[in-house]
Amino acid sequence: MVSASATTTSDPIAHTFAALAEQRRKALVAYITAGHPDRARSLALIRAIVRAGADIIEVGVPFSDPLADGPTIQASSQTALANGMTFDGALDLIGEAAVDVPMVVFTYLNPLLAAGKDALDRAARAGASGLLLTDLPVGADPEREARIAAGPLAFIRLVAPTTPADRMADIARHGSGFVYLISRLGVTGARDDIAADLPATIARLRSAASLPICVGFGIARPEEAVAIGRLADGIAVGSALVRHAEESVDAAAAFVASLRAALDADVRR
Repeated sequence: MVSASATTTSDPIAHTFAALAEQRRKALVAYITAGHPDRARSLALIRAIVRAGADIIEVGVPFSDPLADGPTIQASSQTALANGMTFDGALDLIGEAAVDVPMVVFTYLNPLLAAGKDALDRAARAGASGLLLTDLPVGADPEREARIAAGPLAFIRLVAPTTPADRMADIARHGSGFVYLISRLGVTGARDDIAADLPATIARLRSAASLPICVGFGIARPEEAVAIGRLADGIAVGSALVRHAEESVDAAAAFVASLRAALDADVRR
């Protein structure tokens, strides 16, 4: 269950999860790569997938060495970089989209450092509510982590399926907004099945953390969204959505709408 403390915070992400919990609905977190397939279409994409039912948007800052990402998102990053997309360009995109759902800056540490000391303040002014860093695990740089946690954005932390329960609790204590649970080891990318140990992993994390839990990596079909939504507070979709975006904005929106409909229909049963 979502922690009751989520209703007393000023964090827009926590408010979103609290509102969804009251409706017995699951969060749909959708990832896009800023500047892919190009800037105009990524702007249209953000607006379209919000209309289609996405509750939170992760805006990926393209990076030349995205080690945690699979081939689909790596290719989208290369396209976006070739189109001239930058960290501040992604913030401009967030500001121009002006949607009424929380926006999360999804990036690696190097682009954040290169953006300067006031990068998170600029992100907040642009309209971002959260930050997800794929390569800054808890304890890697305590001083930097403390500065980020004290900043204006919710600091969303990642948990791997192999993480022990005591470390899960430590990760959750040092994060806010929600915990992003990686459904399986490896890089991002759609899969044909759900990891067999995922239910046990979610249960272990649930017992260690009071923050909402979103599960990502590999979700590509409505039935997978439903199966995971029954266990977690939300699902996160990335590579499959990026593939649909390469086809068209309409195809991406239809994909998000199919996930939203499946999640909501399951709640009504």
